[in-house]
Amino acid sequence: MKLTTKFIKIAILILLLLAGAGTYYYSQRGEVSTDNATINGRTVVLSPKVQGYVKTLNVQDNQLVKAGDVLLEIDPTDYIVHRDKAKAALAAAQAAANTSNSNLETTTVSAPSTIDAAEAQVASARATWEKTLADRQRMESLFSAGASSQQQLDQAVATEKSARSTLDQMRASLHSANTAPSVIASAKGTSDQLQAQVKQAQVDLAQAENDLANTKIIAPIDGRITNRSVEVGNYVQAGSQLASLVGTDLWIVANFKETQLEHMQPGQPVDIRIDAFPSLKLHGKVDSIQAGTGSRFSLFPAENATGNFVKIVQRVPVKIVFDSLPDASVHLGPGMSVVPTVYTENVGYNHE
Repeated sequence: MKLTTKFIKIAILILLLLAGAGTYYYSQRGEVSTDNATINGRTVVLSPKVQGYVKTLNVQDNQLVKAGDVLLEIDPTDYIVHRDKAKAALAAAQAAANTSNSNLETTTVSAPSTIDAAEAQVASARATWEKTLADRQRMESLFSAGASSQQQLDQAVATEKSARSTLDQMRASLHSANTAPSVIASAKGTSDQLQAQVKQAQVDLAQAENDLANTKIIAPIDGRITNRSVEVGNYVQAGSQLASLVGTDLWIVANFKETQLEHMQPGQPVDIRIDAFPSLKLHGKVDSIQAGTGSRFSLFPAENATGNFVKIVQRVPVKIVFDSLPDASVHLGPGMSVVPTVYTENVGYNHE
């Protein structure tokens, strides 16, 4: 009798253990969890594009800012001077270019007409010279026959020489006028050179205006100022790190074991527990699974082509996005530890 009672107790104990194990398996079925997970987010390093003294600082440590807010301003005095000088240089270059264009237009019109006028003058001078030459020859014939005086002959010779000199002068003017294409080409070259100077002055002005605009550092995204290392009056160099801006767009990178990924898919619901706020429960969903293990993309990937190989379960980063973030009173930021639980099946998932 006592032996039978003992067997009954042992059987009841075994049944209780099996029931407990079954209940635990059923309740945990479809859940995949890891504590190797942290919050991640977009972090922008705030650096100036120009150098100078910090004139205005509009932010404090851990302050929330909006995209477009002016965070700090570098003293713009020198950059205003450079901008004004560039404006003056552009105005001078533009005036010179306008004058050159006017000269080119005038030369283009006047040079061909000068050739026509010079050709007409040469034709007129040649006709005059031919007439005076005929008169001289006739007078020489009359003088030889004793029909004219020496004075008349001398007058005819002088007139012919004067007409020939005028003809030579008109021919020289025509030769000069025939250089019109070269004159036009020279005027066009000068105009092109001055136009190039105008473009260079425009580029210099654009650069000066850009430098002046860059004396203000603008918040590129909504976020919170962190790691600020600048004060009013500091002299900063272009590219130096002044602060960081942590964006409000946060997500989780959870490093699951590769053996946990069999049933995991994007879109599956996730419960999120944050170590810093244990009473807070957030919800999200699987966004994507990295195509490769974390160790494969580390700075020094492990090389397993050795004789002493030990198989180690690898971790694969999984990106999890929040359904919604808590209000600003809950300070979440990159690097904070979380424990996500992915529901690969709907069984046991409660979104409340």
